[in-house]
Amino acid sequence: MITVYQGVAHPWLCDVLGHMTTRHYVAMFDDASYHFLNKAFGWSPGESSGPGWADVKHTIEYQDEIAKGDLLEVRGALEKIGGKSVTIRYEMHNLSKGNIAATLESISVYFDLDARKAIAIPDDLRAGAESFVEPSAEN
Repeated sequence: MITVYQGVAHPWLCDVLGHMTTRHYVAMFDDASYHFLNKAFGWSPGESSGPGWADVKHTIEYQDEIAKGDLLEVRGALEKIGGKSVTIRYEMHNLSKGNIAATLESISVYFDLDARKAIAIPDDLRAGAESFVEPSAEN
């Protein structure tokens, strides 16, 4: 896994129960995904046309609470590269506690932003990303 995000659980990211609220877990994982797609596929966000990525499924498992002030790091690895989609596993590490706070399995499709449909992942992108593949222990 490679580190693709670092952040802090600021007090304003926490809910009335005193732990980081779900919306901010998702935001941190989302920011991490841009960095991962850039490192693995050389893709940069910002273009409103041409090819891009579209998330089609997220499975999040919350494993421990995150409190204000906790230092966080998200790491990612490719589990699978399909014809048009990728499965990426992310782990949110709570560096303050030394544990994994949450995991995200994300399935994203390579997407034609003009035609608004999934397209095949080009061979050159696939070849460049192969070194990021780390099948999970469950597969």
